[in-house]
Order: sequence, then structure tokens, then C-alpha cells
Amino acid sequence: MTRTAVDELGERVPGRRWTVRLDAVGRGSTAVRVTCSRPACAEQRLPSAAAGRAAAAAHLKAHLRAVPGPRAEAYCACRAEGCRTHLPDTGRPARAEPWRCGGPVVLAVVTDREGRRWQAMECCSRCAAATPGAKAVGTSPASGPQATVRPTPATTRTGAGVGVGVPQFSDHQASAGTRAPAPRSVPARRRPRQARIAQRVIPHDLRPVALRDELTELGDLFRAYQRREQPDLALLADLQERKARAFTTWADVTCDGALRWEARRAEQAAAAIRLQHQQRTGGITGGDGPAVTRLLTVPTQWEHARSVLAHVADHAPLPGPEARLLVLMLTLRTAHTGTGNLVGQDVNGLGLTDPQDLVEQLTGCGWLSLPGTVGDLLASRPENPTPVTVPSLVPPEDGTGPFTFGRKTRPKLSGWAQRAVSDKKLRKAKATAGTRLLALTLATRTDASGHLGPGGEGIPLDALTARVPVGSGELRDLIDRLTAADWLTDTTLTGTHLTGRLTERVLPLTCPLVP
Repeated sequence: MTRTAVDELGERVPGRRWTVRLDAVGRGSTAVRVTCSRPACAEQRLPSAAAGRAAAAAHLKAHLRAVPGPRAEAYCACRAEGCRTHLPDTGRPARAEPWRCGGPVVLAVVTDREGRRWQAMECCSRCAAATPGAKAVGTSPASGPQATVRPTPATTRTGAGVGVGVPQFSDHQASAGTRAPAPRSVPARRRPRQARIAQRVIPHDLRPVALRDELTELGDLFRAYQRREQPDLALLADLQERKARAFTTWADVTCDGALRWEARRAEQAAAAIRLQHQQRTGGITGGDGPAVTRLLTVPTQWEHARSVLAHVADHAPLPGPEARLLVLMLTLRTAHTGTGNLVGQDVNGLGLTDPQDLVEQLTGCGWLSLPGTVGDLLASRPENPTPVTVPSLVPPEDGTGPFTFGRKTRPKLSGWAQRAVSDKKLRKAKATAGTRLLALTLATRTDASGHLGPGGEGIPLDALTARVPVGSGELRDLIDRLTAADWLTDTTLTGTHLTGRLTERVLPLTCPLVP
């Protein structure tokens, strides 16, 4: 080392350095402790790692506010830790200077990836750039144009004393009358924020401006809704309606068909959500009566019930209303896996003319499989049910089946159908299988108040006879039987439609048509 280098080193002072650490208190506990390398800083104990990190960061910031800015005469504090800039040049001639640094002296903060250790130190800008995780928060006044650092009120000394509220640490004893520049954060350059809604970027030049502002606000509101702890279906329905209107206008402006399709989806979502909200809050009533508590509570279950009725109408292996009703009940019992349990009362209580013959026909054509005889099935009791299998409903290897509902929804649908067909007044009147099938079908074809058809407009006869395979003359008799059983009222049967409404007592069994 040359004399010049030794003299230069003697004129410089070692850089300051302190470390804040976050460590676990012990096993089996979530508590942590925050410690600082400065002797005057007491240990802190916090209940969680999150609270510990917040306390550690606040403690480090207090140090940075309290100490003067980086000193131009300081040499790197990282030399003692084997900084890559200070590693010896193996195989190269020794350099004249004892450190290989460059640039102004900065105050750098180094953090580890785990968020457990924070270190602040004075070093040159070259060392700060070569240290992983380091960020410069202040530059020395002697570094040229970058050195203009204005002191903050917390670090300004007034008169002979220290400014009010300035934390004092053992590594900092400022002399009276000195002004310590505050650390200066270098703001990172950020890209301008892109407004988004429904995974779509809202063009900054979209016109009219009111549409762009509405879409931007809606995107923020939807993101805020996703952060809510509790759902608000009324609010969500309002947001979907606003989205539908805004996307329709957006589609008109840009002639984008995908936006129009998204607007229609938002309209459908708003209607379904509002109906679900009304159902949950008791907003759907039967006429002027009290709120209705339905056996199937949500619109998705209503749609699943209609899907089963449609599937049975298209795939029933035998003709006639009796076979249709039995196939429907067996389908609901075995819909998820193709297998289920059955007892004799499940078949005998459907009002079938000859239950044994009908079951034998279903087993004979291969639609139904039993482990024993039909007599054993009809004689089985709840304590010893009979396992039955419908081969066409057993899921294939890819797991796809005719229905989309899961194993938790299947028993709800089956219980709903069993409750409808075994209605007390239908049993008392010894209603036929056709009457029970019509009652079940009408329960899925009403509006929220119980009027038949969407909006109370009635049910087309061709759609009704597709679900209940009877002639027009027999249909009139079935309608009269349901009216006598206090199931239907105010009915009118024309050559094309059946109008009327379900009575208030059976409204809990209805599955309203979603608008």
C-alpha cells in the first residue's frame, strides 16, 4: 500500500452500519421478536410475523430519520463482510488503492428474500449496486448534482437543542448547530395504470369520455366487491345491470360483437342474482301473501329439476304417464352414479295400476337392474333397502353424464320430487300416476307468484303433453283432479294453452322460471 493510499485512508472514517432482525420466539408459538444491533434499542416482542415485519420496518425508518445523511468522507461499511467489490484480485497485480469503490457515498438498505433481516449501511454507489437486495435511500452532499438533499423537519436542529420528536439512537449523537440531511428515496419509474374491466383493457382514447369513465369506475367497483368479506347480492345485481348497459354502449361505439355478447351475459347474470337475492331475503311471495320458503332454494336447482324432467321425456324406455313417473323417480334416485337404494313404498306410493308388472317391464328391457326379484323390491323396508342400478346413468370412463349437478344436489332434487308426488291431499284423493306427474311438471313451469308459464302467460299444450304423455281429453280430467286437490286454481284450458296458478299451499314446491 502506498503512502498516498495510507494517508487517504487515514482521512476517511468507517461507514456506519446497523441491522434489524426478526426471529421466532420459540417452537409452538407464532410470536416473534425484533432486535437491533444498536445497544440503545430494546428488544420488541410481537404476536405474529406480520406484526413483527411492520414493527421492524418502522424501527428501521426511525433510524433513517434520526441519523444524518451519508457522509462524503466515509468508506464502505460492507468491506468487513466480504463485499464482492472488495474481494481480492487473485492472480492480478495489487492495486494501489485499498478499496475498489466508485461513485458517491450512499446510505443503502439491504433486505433478505425471507423478510427476516434489514441492514442499513454507508457505502459507495458501486458497492450498493453490486449488493443483492440493496436500495439507496440517500446520497452524500459531496457527490455533485445528486447530492442536493433537503433536511426534513424531523432531522433539523434548532438553536442549541435537538428538534422535537427526533428519535435518538446510540450510534447517533449529533452536535449542536448541525443540520443532518434526511435520507432521500429515489422514486421508481412506474408504467401508467391501465384501466380494466372483465379482463379487458379500457382504451385511454375511448370516446365518449363518459363511457370510458363509467367503465373505469365499474372495474374498480367489481374489484372492490371481490374484496368484500360478505356478499351483497343486491349490490352485485346493480353492478351487473350497469355493466350490461355500459358494454352495450361500448359495442355500439366499436361495433364489437364480443362486447355485445358480454352485455347479454351481464343482463342474464343480473336477473339471476336479483332473483336469488329475492329468494334468500323472502322477497318472492305468492300473490299478496307472506314470503315463500321453497324446498329448492336457488335458481340453479330449479334448472336442474327441469333438466331431469326433459331428460326423462326424451329417454323413457316405455310409453304412458305411469312409466314416465316411475322412470323419473328412479332417475332422480340414481342420477349421480347410476346406482341407488329403493324401498317398496317408493314404488307403491306412486299410484301405479300394477307396480310389479311395470318394474318387470323396465328390468326386462334392460333399463333397470335389480339384485333380486321384483317381489323382493316391493317388499323391502327402510331398514333393508334394495340397491338398484340404471346402466344408462352409470358415468363412462371420462366421467361425463347427462346431468351437471353433483352428489349433494341429487338428494335435494329427489326429496323435492318425492314431496310433491306424495302430497297429503293427492294421497287422500288416491291420485293417479298421471295426476302426480302433471302436478310435478306444473311446479316447474310457473313464475315467482305461482302463475303458470313465464310471466303468467300460460303453458303451451304441446310443451305440456311432451312432459305428461296424455290426450287432451284425459288432460282435462287431470286438471280437474288437481283443482279438487287444492293444487290448481283459476284454470282455463284452451286449444293451445293452459292458464291458471298454483295454490298458495304448494308454492314452496315450485321452481320459478328465471326471467
